[in-house]
Formats: sequence, structure tokens, C-alpha cells
Amino acid sequence: MVKIRLKRMGQKKAPFYRIVVADGRAPRDGRFIEEIGYYDPNQEPCVVKVNEEAAKKWLATGAQPTDVVARLFKQAGI
Repeated sequence: MVKIRLKRMGQKKAPFYRIVVADGRAPRDGRFIEEIGYYDPNQEPCVVKVNEEAAKKWLATGAQPTDVVARLFKQAGI
């Protein structure tokens, strides 16, 4: 099963996340298929940048977003 989820990056206590498409069995920060955006909760307001075309393509092919990614997509209007 293919999932759209967050990959944690950044320093200790200052995380930012990349939105990636990955196999559901892969570890959280492990191998992924494609990077489609990023999310930075440290800035005010939070920065979310998503490649809308790629996100829609993966959702159309059956990729399941996690709860947090679904919320970010809803905020971005996808």
C-alpha cells in the first residue's frame, strides 16, 4: 500500500517535514518514492508547500494520505 506521509528532518527540537510518497512498509524516515512538498511548523505562520499536480496524481492512483497530511492538503485546498 502506498502512503503519503511526513518525513522528519531538521535538528533536535526544531523539526521540519518533507511530504513524501512511500511504501507503507518502509520506515518513517527511510526509502520513499517521490517528494511532493514540505511543511515547516517552526515559522509563524506555518509554511506548507505542496506540488499540487503530483499530489493529485498520487491520490488518483490510490495513495492513502495520513491524518496529518490529509489536514495539510485540506488547508492547501487539494
